[in-house]
Amino acid sequence: MKLKKGLIKKGMYLSGISNIVGVLLFSKFYSNTVINEADPVVMSNFGLLMITVWGLAFIAMAPKWEKLKWLIGAFAIEKFIYGFVWTNWLLNNDLSSVYEQDTMAGIFYTIYGPNDWFFFLFYLVVFIYLNSTQKIVS
Repeated sequence: MKLKKGLIKKGMYLSGISNIVGVLLFSKFYSNTVINEADPVVMSNFGLLMITVWGLAFIAMAPKWEKLKWLIGAFAIEKFIYGFVWTNWLLNNDLSSVYEQDTMAGIFYTIYGPNDWFFFLFYLVVFIYLNSTQKIVS
């Protein structure tokens, strides 16, 4: 299997944009208190701001990703942690009650986990390939 450089770069931009736009849109520019109340530790306004900062980091490294394999490994770990936290949250909370309080918050909690699991796999695959003898093509 060969990976294409351009596709990888676009994936990294997409991961950053999804963090930034997703947080700003669904949190209504950090004013959606339902998101905060549903998970006050991870999704406080500070936590949401840090997710936005992660998005900026994903975008910043995209042009030079081939030289940053350990940073990509760290991104895979970050995405795994958020995916795991979301799965645990989903198993212990009632998503429908979040929707009842605020549709945007409900959508946020519906999509943030699958988004993080997807990008965990994306960053993991790129990390593995950068550490293997496989070639990434232009």
